[in-house]
Amino acid sequence: MPPAELAETPDGAIQFSPLLAGSAKLEEQPEGSLSEMLVLAPPGTVERRYTTALALRALAPGSVLTILAPKDKGGSRIAKELKGFGCAVSETSRRHYRICICERPSLPTGIDEALAEGGPRLDEGFGFWTWPGVFSWNRLDPGSVLLEQNLPVFSGRGADFGCGIGVLARAILASPTVEHLAMLDIDRRAIEMAARNITDPRGDPRWADVRNGTGLKGLDFVVMNPPFHDGGAEDQSLGQSFIRQAAEALRAGGVLWLVANRHLPYEGVLKPLFRRVTLKVEAGGYKIYEALK
Repeated sequence: MPPAELAETPDGAIQFSPLLAGSAKLEEQPEGSLSEMLVLAPPGTVERRYTTALALRALAPGSVLTILAPKDKGGSRIAKELKGFGCAVSETSRRHYRICICERPSLPTGIDEALAEGGPRLDEGFGFWTWPGVFSWNRLDPGSVLLEQNLPVFSGRGADFGCGIGVLARAILASPTVEHLAMLDIDRRAIEMAARNITDPRGDPRWADVRNGTGLKGLDFVVMNPPFHDGGAEDQSLGQSFIRQAAEALRAGGVLWLVANRHLPYEGVLKPLFRRVTLKVEAGGYKIYEALK
């Protein structure tokens, strides 16, 4: 949601966001159906151009698009990108943001190309469906790879918190003794890709913000590579919240496997919540913990 002091959200506005569970999908909004739109642009170039193209497609010709972002997170490029779509742009600066306003031209240029570049794709290099903008969308995250290489064989019912596109889930479900795996992620795009990547019926992708509770109880295991950035800034409370939710979801005797950057002080959160916390691996700037409930 754009800062209220920088741009006013229209009354009765539809909320579109892949990062807010339950929001509408801008991809499914009929072409030319909206009369106004306010967009907080994402920082990645491909993702930002994709989002802008979706917004322009959804607007009726002549309707107003307001799009803004911090100058150092793509804001300084918005005006040029809008002009590339054929828009006449007025631009202002305020509180380190660039704010661009334009009318949707009758025939925007380059929309289809931006949508194709920013949409889902099969990455032949690592064999997963992925989507620009999701976590580690164009490479295998080294923390997840290290955890995958060191996971035990699980049994019973479990969960993958922050599952992304399903890299860890695929490894977990290689065990025939796993009965069910809830796969939770805050990013709808990641969940849609995970659903393509994990065709095993035991995998259960769910669009959810783990921090708000999972509704899961009595699990035998939880696996996670928790986030520690929010809006580009380090936020250790994210991983701490994931750990607390794992403790809530696990049965007595259940186990948590967690990978984290070496500098993150998660031990202080783990030890009061778990009966035994064991550092299993420390390598490549990462550490892996096993925590027994």
